[in-house]
Amino acid sequence: MLHDALIYLAAAVIAVPLFKRLGLGAVLGYLIAGVLIGPSVLRLIDDPETVLKFSELGVVLLLFLVGLELNPRKLWQLRVPIFGMGSLQVFGTIGLVGGALWALGTPWPVALIVGIAASLSSTSLGLALMGERGLLPTAGGRSALSVLLFQDILVIPILLLVAWLAPSGAAHGDGGGHGPFSPLAAAGLVVGMVVLARFAMRPLLRFIANTGLREVFVAFALLLVIGAALAAEGVGASAALGTFLAGVLLAESEYRHELNIVIEPFKGLLLGLFFIAVGMGVQLSLFVEQPLLVIGGTVALVAAKLVVLFAAARAFRLCGQDGVVFSVVLSQVGEFAFVVLAAARANGSLPADVAATMNAIVAASILSTPLLFLVVSRFVMPRMNRAEAREADAIDERNEVIVAGVGRFGQVVSRLLLGRGYGVTLIDHDPEQVELMRRFGFRTYYGDAARRDVLEAAGIEEAKLLVLAFDDPERVHETAALVRERFPHVKLIARARGRTEAFELAELGVAFERETFRAAAAVGERALVALGEHPHDAHRAQQAFVRHDLQMLHEAAKVRDDDQTLISLAERARADLAQLLKREGLPDAEDGDGEGAPIPSDWTR
Repeated sequence: MLHDALIYLAAAVIAVPLFKRLGLGAVLGYLIAGVLIGPSVLRLIDDPETVLKFSELGVVLLLFLVGLELNPRKLWQLRVPIFGMGSLQVFGTIGLVGGALWALGTPWPVALIVGIAASLSSTSLGLALMGERGLLPTAGGRSALSVLLFQDILVIPILLLVAWLAPSGAAHGDGGGHGPFSPLAAAGLVVGMVVLARFAMRPLLRFIANTGLREVFVAFALLLVIGAALAAEGVGASAALGTFLAGVLLAESEYRHELNIVIEPFKGLLLGLFFIAVGMGVQLSLFVEQPLLVIGGTVALVAAKLVVLFAAARAFRLCGQDGVVFSVVLSQVGEFAFVVLAAARANGSLPADVAATMNAIVAASILSTPLLFLVVSRFVMPRMNRAEAREADAIDERNEVIVAGVGRFGQVVSRLLLGRGYGVTLIDHDPEQVELMRRFGFRTYYGDAARRDVLEAAGIEEAKLLVLAFDDPERVHETAALVRERFPHVKLIARARGRTEAFELAELGVAFERETFRAAAAVGERALVALGEHPHDAHRAQQAFVRHDLQMLHEAAKVRDDDQTLISLAERARADLAQLLKREGLPDAEDGDGEGAPIPSDWTR
């Protein structure tokens, strides 16, 4: 066991950071690591099935955490996409794939089983991909989750159907470790979980938390998840569906965040192990012996699912980037297909050679999704967003100040300038933010101020000042460079997230303000007062710190590409700062000093 654990951990530690560094994502790193250490390549692990059964707990934990983010009210709001989009995707895929195979001469039971397996998507892969890129809260992410939940609901009916298709009393059993399905017992389980969550679970969680023993709380959280999974399997339902329901019922608990924190590390580790196990199960020999069948079958299946998914997205008015995300993350054949194929093979309804080929196609489709998502996100979505972008509003005013970006940062700047009586033109590329500003009485225009034509429409040629308050450092830099080149008479002040963005703006000679620096320095001043220092002394210390940091930023900008020099400079800066703040009689801050002061001319040399 220790030998195998060492191999799994080494494979993950080597492959995943490498794939993340290459921009290919962690999921693909786990899958490729599994292929390399598995029986088909290095043969460091001979039996992936053992670890696959254990690592499926990662999928269970993932569904529990997803449930924690969806309280019953939010889940009820998703009822239409769950049953509408879900049924359209599942039955549409079964009809398209199964119908095509039957038309090509495949016996209808085999065609139906293959169609059913093809209709299922990977819950773990889809949620991991969207979670890694922060897409779960989007419309596309919520729709994909809805379809995955519908597929989980169909687990038991699918297994019962596969058992029914067994020829003349062949071996039965679902092959998935479920007990006999009982609707009455399933309803009782749901009612019992609701009662426990409402009346017993919160007091019990409070009692466990009050012990102050974190390890006991962790143990109880795992006990809760595994108990829900086993209870669901006991009535013949999906373990993932049971833990998802448990998460939903605890979504409004005051311990939701704590449960999320303690479960997350176990989920991440076991889910990575699960993907490694899936990769180990890929039979590369079939790719060599029957390359056209396996690769062609994979392409055909993924293409067929994409057609159905795009149709479902269009039918439910899921367009643009959301429609693409929804379609791509569900385009593979999921890991539960292995269970369906194994059950069908065990009861004699699916020939062994067809099951082996389908297993290879399923594994290949899982491998294809991270690559397909990478290609789409880099090359398709940006062009699609530009093509589908709403036409910029006509700007019928000319003011001396233009503020580009009216989020939480730009709003503060705008309110100050407007309060002082200056004319300000407000522009933002987020239509929802534009509508929000308009509801509160601010005349705001929709448009991408990073584009020259939008700036010209806003009167950049007559303006005195452009404030770049975008939340995207690249757009800030690109727009600053454009204005510096085309409209050199316009003064620029830009928002910088941190030192790196400050260096880039300094090279352009653009005045900037780091968005969190002064707020953090003000908190530091309050901390000194809270520790007993006189408010005047604390304020002078803060002002000295700000001036010192600006000076160090000025020096660091000259050597930003030399890591060793930067490290030496940082060490010297810490020592200098300590001496400065300990010195008696700190000098008063001079007006105009500070980070937002005009950038010295030698910063651009």
